[in-house]
Amino acid sequence: MFTRLVGNINAKKRLERMFEVGRLPNALLFTGPEGVGKREFALEVARKLICTAGGCGSCPVCERAGRFVFPPEDDKNKDDYKRVIFSEHLDVGTVVAYKRNILIDAIRDLEREAHFRPYEAASRCFIIDNAEKMNDPAANALLKTLEEPPATSHIILVTSQPDRLLPTILSRTQAVRFGPVAAAEVEEYLVRERGFSTEDARLSAIAAKGSLGTAAVMDTAAFREQRSAMLGVLHDAAIAGDLAALLAAGEQMNDAKNKENFEASLDILETLARDVMVLAAGDGQLVTNRDLGAELGELAATAGALRAGSWIVAIEETRAALNVNLNKKIAADALFVKFAGV
Repeated sequence: MFTRLVGNINAKKRLERMFEVGRLPNALLFTGPEGVGKREFALEVARKLICTAGGCGSCPVCERAGRFVFPPEDDKNKDDYKRVIFSEHLDVGTVVAYKRNILIDAIRDLEREAHFRPYEAASRCFIIDNAEKMNDPAANALLKTLEEPPATSHIILVTSQPDRLLPTILSRTQAVRFGPVAAAEVEEYLVRERGFSTEDARLSAIAAKGSLGTAAVMDTAAFREQRSAMLGVLHDAAIAGDLAALLAAGEQMNDAKNKENFEASLDILETLARDVMVLAAGDGQLVTNRDLGAELGELAATAGALRAGSWIVAIEETRAALNVNLNKKIAADALFVKFAGV
């Protein structure tokens, strides 16, 4: 059970223990960053509940449980999102958002379905994906079910933003927390299950920062190009001392082709700056971008740990400024002026 899933060993152990002692709560809350497998864990719980072999993952029952067909999110299909969407197994259903919100009608339908006895299995399981997209009326409608859950129904709320849920929802669910997946586990998964080359898998695992979902759809060629540009920024700052080139890089980050990736570029830049800092401090084991060892070593020798640390501080200050709607072009210029030490 859960052995097919990648990472989050503590969550696995906790869920396994719940099943072992026969005390799986009727209402669970799976929280953690995007892309770490929360929904897959929820589906695995559903399989465990309905499979006579205890969630084997390979029998027809388990396969049917994971097969959903979601209608397009256009106006003519809105009514389809006012109901629980069932997999090919009628004891496993999910509620998903229509555009930006989970519709109150879908929650009311879940309440109705949760009170029906199972069709085939001993229990029914309902997954509310992106549960933070419930507005207050929808959340209050769900409370009726959470307060007196039917014995044969289990509801799993999946969210990366639990702070957006009503306190009354949080108090009536038992939380299971998920964290980023280790880079080595992401890399192994991409090679084994997705057919990535070892080199691309390692790069995707680095870039995804523990998000299996992000790594699986990573455009490694685009990431390499973006990373090369950010490495150039550090070179212009530390070695060339070229403020004009730095300001030109800021312009490029904000042009029409790249502006949607501005925050992602900051993430890459911070990872590279951190690598320079730890190399300068003499701890090469902590380097993330190991394939850039020579370039990072040159930067570390020139900039030193203190200056690299100041780059990281400047990037964090830029993030904070962006949170209060500072213009990205102004933010980039200010950042790179700090990098240049002007």
